[in-house]
Amino acid sequence: MQRKDQNSIMKSNHALKNRFILVTGAAGFIGSNLCEYLLASGAKVRGLDNFTTGHRHNLDDFSTHDNFEFLEGDIRDLPTCLEACEGIAMVLHQAALGSVPRSIKDPITSNAVNVNGFLNMLVACRDQGVKRFIYAASSSTYGDSKSLPKVEEVIGKPLSPYAITKYVNELYADNFRRTYGLDTIGLRYFNVFGRRQDPNGAYAAVIPKFIGLLLKYESPVINGDGSFSRDFTYIDNVIQMNVLALVTDDTNALNQVYNTAVGDRTTLLELVTHLKEILSDFDPKIAEVAIKHGPNRLGDIPHSLASVDKAKQLLGYNPSHNIKEGLQAAIAWYYNNLNPKL
Repeated sequence: MQRKDQNSIMKSNHALKNRFILVTGAAGFIGSNLCEYLLASGAKVRGLDNFTTGHRHNLDDFSTHDNFEFLEGDIRDLPTCLEACEGIAMVLHQAALGSVPRSIKDPITSNAVNVNGFLNMLVACRDQGVKRFIYAASSSTYGDSKSLPKVEEVIGKPLSPYAITKYVNELYADNFRRTYGLDTIGLRYFNVFGRRQDPNGAYAAVIPKFIGLLLKYESPVINGDGSFSRDFTYIDNVIQMNVLALVTDDTNALNQVYNTAVGDRTTLLELVTHLKEILSDFDPKIAEVAIKHGPNRLGDIPHSLASVDKAKQLLGYNPSHNIKEGLQAAIAWYYNNLNPKL
């Protein structure tokens, strides 16, 4: 990174010192990474999770930290949310039931967690005097919009129950600002990947799932012909956006929704090629693993590419990792932590 970027990071870290921040979904992939970064920056952190999709082992690296406390509970329970928000200055709300296929199979539970739970958290923030609520929004909100790159003000019709829940989050956040004066910032995540992302389960994200298969010399299955593209976003870029949202003192930057991405797109075929190339440096046999193709997945959008100009202008965002740099870092972590041959 350039010195300017390092100075900016140091200022952000200083601004976090001694702040009391709640991270919901703390045992999840993104939540645990946020907890770890905040604690290293001198913040006091309370984590909330019910371990539906998060894992206790994701807390291992910081669970005994003096500035960390943990509350096991469900955001669908309002008293739990009120307890979690007590004494808190700011909230990073990551708790949700992700996955388009999961929401298609069980829209009621997705709605209960992502909408009812989200509303509980907003009410708890209002009642406990929380100053700022930063929440995980989603690129799925763009729905059937064909325009590229995706800009925050232009969305289409949602293509899945999950997408509907995440759009409703944005509407509720805006309403709570107008009605109750609660400052909010929504971060529309674009295909986040990196350390601690679960490679297992029916709803595992594509990158850890493919890495896990390739490490076992098993063929990954690409949905469709592989031409669908995504703006894959490394976890450190997501951490940066959350931190910038926490520390900004620009009132124009508040009560906004931001794309959280790199601003570049990669097809699924290109992704698998990158994965095999990088993994082959660790294990040459992986280069021989064949790739298979299956049907397109219901509810998937064909292409996803974000404009990050708004985040750059209002928050000073500067992505630290492109797709290949992110994959290099992620694969090194997966190889050392999840390799069945080690």
